[in-house]
Amino acid sequence: MENKEFEIGGEKVTGFKIDLPSAPLLVMVAPKGYVMCGYLDLVTAEKLGQAAAVVRGVKSFEDVLKAKVAGATSGAKALGVREGMSGRGALERMV
Repeated sequence: MENKEFEIGGEKVTGFKIDLPSAPLLVMVAPKGYVMCGYLDLVTAEKLGQAAAVVRGVKSFEDVLKAKVAGATSGAKALGVREGMSGRGALERMV
């Protein structure tokens, strides 16, 4: 497992990466929500009341920041997260 800290919008964002056989599991956690790879489930995040966005086809933290948001929970949408924006843009709204 790897974790790395980033500064986005003047706040700390922590990235977590777990290397799995086919592709890594990635999540980047900001103070108000998180951006996750497709391994994790938006339906569950919605049920738990989380502000979460999903990006797909990512293999690194940099990929997460550059990738387009493919979906978001209502909590993330309330913060201004929209499909098609970058992962970085989503995290900027979650700090």
